[in-house]
Amino acid sequence: MSHADEAHGPGQGPVQGPAPTDAALSTPATDSTPNTVDGIAFARLYGEPLFKLPSDLYIPPDALEVFLETFEGPLDLLLYLIRKQNFNVLDIPMADVTEQYLGYVEQLRKTNLELASEYLLMAAMLIEIKSRMLLPVKKADTGEEAEDPRAELVRRLLEYEQMKLAAQRIDQLPQLGRDFLRAEVYIEQSITPRFPDVNSEDLRAAWADVIKRAKLVQHHKISREELSVREHMSLILRQLQNARFIEFSELFDTSRGVPVVVVNFIAMLELCRESLVEITQAEPFAPIYVRLAYLPT
Repeated sequence: MSHADEAHGPGQGPVQGPAPTDAALSTPATDSTPNTVDGIAFARLYGEPLFKLPSDLYIPPDALEVFLETFEGPLDLLLYLIRKQNFNVLDIPMADVTEQYLGYVEQLRKTNLELASEYLLMAAMLIEIKSRMLLPVKKADTGEEAEDPRAELVRRLLEYEQMKLAAQRIDQLPQLGRDFLRAEVYIEQSITPRFPDVNSEDLRAAWADVIKRAKLVQHHKISREELSVREHMSLILRQLQNARFIEFSELFDTSRGVPVVVVNFIAMLELCRESLVEITQAEPFAPIYVRLAYLPT
């Protein structure tokens, strides 16, 4: 690498100056470097530490090649330009940043046209913001000041920087296979597993839990009862033989359940159909009575 390459870090644009003379090439430019080391040298020129670029240093335009593949996208490149020049991200000088950004994209276009196309949208946005800032500011109808054209760009840059710093902090965490390896040791002996002891209190609590859950489960058993309509017809006839009239509700034994009551009612309807009993009522809404259709002898 030449002294021009060493004296200029990545991202610095070409600096034009007078053409070098033989004397300038044969003798080091020591007058522009400090006498004492008061900082960190960013390069060495003929073995001497270099803390700033000499004012008469000539760098050809093609001496520096920029590789934008190292950037993760347009926002990453734009944030790099702002931080490198120590610009305030809340007050971005759009003219300088746009000029440097377009310079990077132009150099990239010469080598990688496909990659450069990803950065053209951001370039168009920077040009638009720069143009809007040149126009006179119009106050809103409500009397409030118009929004800064750079506001959306600043918001995106701050969000991206936060995510980038968070990703860097995560990457600094120890990772298996990169920072440490898992050690495995083989021991040639059989180990008898030891299970925890169970005392009487644990057993009592487990049994109480089983009983508690068993009480929550109740099985409903359905028993089938054979009911005969003819049998209930005979029962009704025997009841009516001992009385001239019997009130309708007295013929039903509700204590035996709904199935018996239903069969008993069917038996009564069957007796009416066969004209063996009569169902009478003295007047509307009066009690209903049942009697035999024939008089017993």
